[in-house]
Amino acid sequence: MIYHVPWIYTPVRTVLAIWHQLTKTEIPELAKCSVLMRERSRVEETIHCMQRAGAGNLQVISDFDMTLTRFAHNSKRVPTTHNILDNRLLINEDCTKKMRELLNTYYPIEIDASRSAEEKLPLMVEWWTKVHELLIQQKIRKDMLARAVKESSAMLREGYKVFFDHLAEHQVPLLILSAGVGDVLEEVIRQNHVFHPNVHIISNYMDFDHTGVLQAFKGQLIHTFNKREGALSHAAGLRELQGRPNVLLLGDSLGDLTMADGVSEPQNVLTVGFLNDQVEERKESYINSFDIVLVKDETMDVPNAILRKKLCFMCTACYLCVRYSH
Repeated sequence: MIYHVPWIYTPVRTVLAIWHQLTKTEIPELAKCSVLMRERSRVEETIHCMQRAGAGNLQVISDFDMTLTRFAHNSKRVPTTHNILDNRLLINEDCTKKMRELLNTYYPIEIDASRSAEEKLPLMVEWWTKVHELLIQQKIRKDMLARAVKESSAMLREGYKVFFDHLAEHQVPLLILSAGVGDVLEEVIRQNHVFHPNVHIISNYMDFDHTGVLQAFKGQLIHTFNKREGALSHAAGLRELQGRPNVLLLGDSLGDLTMADGVSEPQNVLTVGFLNDQVEERKESYINSFDIVLVKDETMDVPNAILRKKLCFMCTACYLCVRYSH
């Protein structure tokens, strides 16, 4: 039997197919001038395939610093998890000076579009090893971290609560794979009241002695260009991620593109890249690498719109739908 629906030009053969056709609508947020896509049709088809598969087949993998957090606010840089430690409660002025010198030396290398990842890798290891050595020398106290975060200007992107809450509501795991400081990262999301049970974190965690003083960092160093190894070694052990072959990946660096390498038998992977800095120099490489590129966008509008499309298929009144209907 063929059902003819006046507003559908091509007849479809089942009620379910009609529903799919009706719900395959545009995502207005993708039309923003800050959104760049190499293949829009492929992006839309991937989103539609993930939508049909449902929330039970989806996981979200994200970087943290400058991805879930803002890059800047009111023309001023927002601190990363390492920068939050630049507080007199935790480190002295000499340590601050040395860390800034390292930042000025290595950050331009990290974002240099003319250098390969292979060339950058040993330099990133060198950078963060030196930073961690400086922090260990400061004998940072664990009980001062929460206060340092509270006193900082750390900010998650606009729309973060909708993002975190909606994933939790639909029991979609969120894996945060960060080259930052895990203890600080946790405190940031905890103080923003979005550290839900579905959130899993792989990062550089501090190792405190029995008195609560920093004595080392745990495990292998995670930096911008070895997240693949972190994903393969840690993510595979997370039971909550098993059997979820569809991935929404969020990052701000080309190195973040390897974060989904730990996913077993992936079917659909949609990558979203936040291009925060040196836009003209890096735009081409980002467009050629990420499915969607967001240029100087300090919001979660596009990820939230994608999730609204994926998770609200055949729903009537979930929080994200209500939030965006007004």
